[in-house]
Amino acid sequence: MKLNSHQQDMLDGKYSKGHAMAMEILIAIGDSFNAEEMVPIDRAHVALSAQKADTWFAEKMAKAGVTCAVSPTVNPGYSICYFKNKNLLSEEAKDNMLRVESAYKSLGSTLTYSCTPYLFANTAHFNDIASFSETSVTIFANSVIGARTNRESSFSSLCAAITGYTPLYGYLLDENRKADIIVNVEADFKSHFDFAMLGLMAPKIGRGNPIFVGIDKMSTEDHINLGTQLNVAGSYALYHVLGVTPEAKNLEDIVDKNVREVTITDKDLEELKNKNLPEDKIDFVMLGCPHYTYDQILYLLNKIRKDKPKVPIWVLTSKANIGLLESMGLKEEFNSYGVDLVPDTCTDEYLVWNFLKGKKGISDSPKCSYYMSSFGLDISVADIDTIIELAR
Repeated sequence: MKLNSHQQDMLDGKYSKGHAMAMEILIAIGDSFNAEEMVPIDRAHVALSAQKADTWFAEKMAKAGVTCAVSPTVNPGYSICYFKNKNLLSEEAKDNMLRVESAYKSLGSTLTYSCTPYLFANTAHFNDIASFSETSVTIFANSVIGARTNRESSFSSLCAAITGYTPLYGYLLDENRKADIIVNVEADFKSHFDFAMLGLMAPKIGRGNPIFVGIDKMSTEDHINLGTQLNVAGSYALYHVLGVTPEAKNLEDIVDKNVREVTITDKDLEELKNKNLPEDKIDFVMLGCPHYTYDQILYLLNKIRKDKPKVPIWVLTSKANIGLLESMGLKEEFNSYGVDLVPDTCTDEYLVWNFLKGKKGISDSPKCSYYMSSFGLDISVADIDTIIELAR
């Protein structure tokens, strides 16, 4: 790989041991993909996850004397303040999250603790070069914004943030952003949840870069649901929607020569919906995976004003949203209905959610169900209207 003088100096340890380690890792990644050079990044996001391996690596880099050249936003861990106030925080969980915060703060990270930083604090622009990890962030940036990022790990994105560079390969190159699957959508979308179901059709769509044909318009929430489930269910980093996403103005320019076609119908989506419905009464509701947007929160509020829930509801969102709701007096109203707005927190944190074991939950996010089932929680999936009916 060709290195410029700045990159070579980092590799040679002229800045710090940490810069040299980060550059060695990036070079190894680049070599494995036959990248010939590195390019500067405009943005970075690290999916820290508050897991031991991520924390170990961040601490190792911090002790090696580095500060990030590009301050990355970071994924949720969990809110010490919220769970402590609820008497749900063990000493182990408290110490773990304090270590996470200390490590990433010392590296110069932007501590958003959100899986939707593209909505605030880290909004990419068309053709920005980024190093993004996290299932929601990567695919949203590539598809909806037209920025360019590979599907990074928390380690590789942190190395890119430290050095300010990433290897030039994969989705940073024009030829790898072409669509090679035409997905003919013959379905009537009635809610954001329908787009999540479309994302769960990944096994039928198959591997590649899909372009969806037959969808006239999509909201931000539609894109978040579609992209997140595509990435979780099938490891996609990019999709196009004809006439909707910025690189898909017409088929001729965006479709690869070796394109194939599949069709998704209402029947396909309905079968998925029916497969995930709960068989018994529910004990709790978990929303916000990815973090709920402001519009989703207001929609929920209007629903529960009419149909007050009888089971606890947790809504995971950014502290920016919670601050806005608090300033309007809406946070207290949510609390009066038994709904907690939880900042800085992800559904995959077993250290704080394990008290729900043995109870029956429901979510409007298949990703939430997948994550929480990994540590023994039973989470069904349905659209938000159905969920509120079941919670009455």
